[in-house]
Amino acid sequence: MSTLPLAARDCTTMLRRNLLHARRYPSLTLNLLLTPVMLLLLFVYIFGGVMSAGLGGGGGGRSAYIAYIVPGILLMTIGSTVVGTAVSVSTDMTEGIIARFRTMAIHRGSVLVGHVVGSVLQAVMSVVLVGAVAVAIGFRSTDATPLEWLAAFALLVLFATALTWIAVGMGLISPNAEAASNNAMPMILLPLLSSAFIPVETMPGWFRPIAEYQPFTPAIETLRGLLLGTEIGNNGWLTIAWSLALAALGYRWSTSTFNRDPK
Repeated sequence: MSTLPLAARDCTTMLRRNLLHARRYPSLTLNLLLTPVMLLLLFVYIFGGVMSAGLGGGGGGRSAYIAYIVPGILLMTIGSTVVGTAVSVSTDMTEGIIARFRTMAIHRGSVLVGHVVGSVLQAVMSVVLVGAVAVAIGFRSTDATPLEWLAAFALLVLFATALTWIAVGMGLISPNAEAASNNAMPMILLPLLSSAFIPVETMPGWFRPIAEYQPFTPAIETLRGLLLGTEIGNNGWLTIAWSLALAALGYRWSTSTFNRDPK
């Protein structure tokens, strides 16, 4: 076999390994899924009537607020899911399996590729599950065309890939699984500091730059525009730029760290 088929075979094997781990030990994924689901239910049923008053045009009640927050919750789901990736990578590094892999005749990068592809697949499945909960409580996207739905799916996959590579890097530098979970916590906190729950225009002036100049806000606004027909503006290009930059940074960081000779 040439190098490319061998690399593809090893990557497929590592992907299968990570998916089997996720299936046999689903508690971590389920626990991380609880955060976006609980926030969705909390903000819709407890705060929805009041929070909708802060939307443009005087608000439209709880139904309008459901439509507003679901795009942010979906991207928060991706952030929550990749925390599990950081924990999984750190566990592999600290329990000795990586040292075993280094002695085997396998493609060196297949371990990371397996984690990344497996995490992206889990993120997409998690988004589908959270989206199903959103539909069950009243979310509707009747105005989106098939092309806009395809663009929304592509955005979610691209954003998940970017965050996953960052999470892999965090897992590689963490001394244990608990530290990896703590290092990846910004993936959950940043959406809370974005336009996920209230418009940026309603935030205090000193806080607004924190919400504007981060990757989640343009991604949320782009997804919101695709699903609900709101104005996207430059957010689409900003989302692509953020995603490609984070993916490139995470890839470089992860591969250089992983290829470093163990001490």
